[in-house]
Amino acid sequence: MAKRTSDVTESGAVEAPDLESSAVDAPKHGFFVRLYTGTGAFEVVGRRKLWYTISGVIVAVCIASMVLRGFTFGIDFEGGTKVSMPAAGVTTERVEEVFSQALGKDTETVVMVGNGPSATVQIRSEALNNDETTKLRDALFDAFQPKGLDGQPSKQAISDSAVSETWGGQITNKALLALVVFLVLAATYIAVRYERYMAISAMATLFFDLVVTAGVYSLVGFEVTPATVIGLLTILGFSLYDTVIVFDKVEENTHGFQHTTRRTFAEQANLAINQTFMRSINTSLISVLPILSLMVVAVWLLGVGTLKDLALVQLVGVIVGTYSSIFFATPLLVTLRERTELVRTHTRRVLSRRKPTAERSRRAPETTAPDDDTDAEQETVSAVSSAPATGKHAVADKPVPGARPIRPTTSRTGRPAGKRNTRRR
Repeated sequence: MAKRTSDVTESGAVEAPDLESSAVDAPKHGFFVRLYTGTGAFEVVGRRKLWYTISGVIVAVCIASMVLRGFTFGIDFEGGTKVSMPAAGVTTERVEEVFSQALGKDTETVVMVGNGPSATVQIRSEALNNDETTKLRDALFDAFQPKGLDGQPSKQAISDSAVSETWGGQITNKALLALVVFLVLAATYIAVRYERYMAISAMATLFFDLVVTAGVYSLVGFEVTPATVIGLLTILGFSLYDTVIVFDKVEENTHGFQHTTRRTFAEQANLAINQTFMRSINTSLISVLPILSLMVVAVWLLGVGTLKDLALVQLVGVIVGTYSSIFFATPLLVTLRERTELVRTHTRRVLSRRKPTAERSRRAPETTAPDDDTDAEQETVSAVSSAPATGKHAVADKPVPGARPIRPTTSRTGRPAGKRNTRRR
């Protein structure tokens, strides 16, 4: 059985038993057992350079995509005209052909939205005047004969809407204003609730989530709509919530860490991540399930494009937010805290305590000399006791000139002292 030791810290508090040696001999549990128990078996903070590299590559790819490819903005941002009609017996290629023949120019996008009887075709193009819109509606009605609510062909089944560029600019400005206000409020709350290093790490994590989510939209070509902006603010709130959960556990584990030498600050933070693994995963799963349900209802049943845009950005954001709260926020916090003198000193104390006793004594300065007569006397006694027992006097036993000679210790009978005369009288 491994030996357990307990230490008394400088503040007088008794540390918990050192179970490092027993942990080595303990049986290794399975992946899910370690995941649920949260014993610190998963090394996250210790491999933070790897996570920094992965996160840096992701951010670099996303920024490059946003710069080179840009975004696919919806009609609400760029302005233009949108025409919709039932999708029964309609194909996107045929719609594009009718559009080109009617107006003599190409359309921007033609998409199918929804499934079944509620499916619709949406045509988006640059801003059309009234004459062009009327001509397009007539051409579509002649080509496809869309049916109205009564089941009979009707031009009323074809609807159109126009959005000016001014309206799109107003939406963009309001979206940016809402984003800035949210970031300021979040930073203020974290700075008041936690210490400054946690606030810096949380803000950096939010920036990471924002860049990566936007980069995914740029890479895949998802359309950016007002619903996308609303969903983006929602997932930023989710990411902040998940980060605060982990930080709260880190704060609990590292409270008064400088008074103990059982674990370093980084190890306490890594333990906090392990202890909140299942909470983060369960929260993400519970958030993803209704989002997937919303996408199914929006795309295949109702055909509502706004719900699809809202659910899409939330799905991407939840996945990115879960990753950043575990593999980016807490490792960044540890990196910032390890720059402080308090954490550096404590880490040196912990590592020094874990060194073997022989190594510590070997590295200690060997300048210790006897500072009193006791040590010298003990050395003399040991040297004398170790001398061979012969009948001759040693050199050190020669009489000093002028000194009284030492008589042999014998009894009156001539026998050595200490021996009795056992002869019977």
